[in-house]
This record gives sequence, C-alpha cells and structure tokens, in this order.
Amino acid sequence: QLQLVESGGGSVQPGGSLRLSCTASKSTLASYGIGWFRQAPGKEREGVSCISVRGTRIDLSESVNGRFAISRDDAKNTVYLQMDSLKPEDTGVYVCAARSLSPPLYNEYTVPGMVENLYEYWGRGTQVTVSS
Repeated sequence: QLQLVESGGGSVQPGGSLRLSCTASKSTLASYGIGWFRQAPGKEREGVSCISVRGTRIDLSESVNGRFAISRDDAKNTVYLQMDSLKPEDTGVYVCAARSLSPPLYNEYTVPGMVENLYEYWGRGTQVTVSS
C-alpha cells in the first residue's frame, strides 16, 4: 500500500512562492505517475499538474501554467510542485496522488493525466493560503 505524504504548505502573500513536496513512506514513487490536485473552500477538487514516471512529460492546468512547475527526484523519493507568483485564488488544500502504470496506453513516458479516478493512491493534503 502506497502512503503519500505532502509537505511545504503555508501562508504567503500574493506574489510569493512555496514548494510542495510529495513523498512516500515505506515505498518508492519511482514506478508511479504523480499528480497534484487542489480543493478550494466550497469548490470541487481540480487537477493542477502531473508528471510521468520517467519525469520527461508533464502537464499543467491552464490556471497555473507559467507560474507552477512540477518535477521529481527519484533519488529522494519525492515529487515537487514549485509554486511562484501565487494568487489568492491558489488557496486550497493541495493533495498529491499516484497512478500505477497500465501499459501500453499509459506507460512510463505518458503523463498520468489530471482526472481523479485514474489515481489509486492519495495523500491527505497540505494547506496553502495566499492572502495579504
């Protein structure tokens, strides 16, 4: 059972930056595609970004494209979400999720997508608050 743990959330002013981390306890993330999702108060959860197993393909939602970046360091068993130029509308609980490979359509070079039901494992989330 893959157990995901997020960290790095906090409170920042608009225009600030945060780096979120997603790691796994007792297991390796290296064979999973990873996605980041967020849920703002009173809103549905939405996909923010995702990265392929190999780390060579990524995807970013339109709302964060150009401001956020996703990366993975398998040596540290961690996937990062670098968030710059934060806006109040970025406020929410950020959750990472892992998707197992299902070749040939979804393989180690394919982005896992930002559809929730594709992911089997979920962390509990970390709060991000952007406010002046």
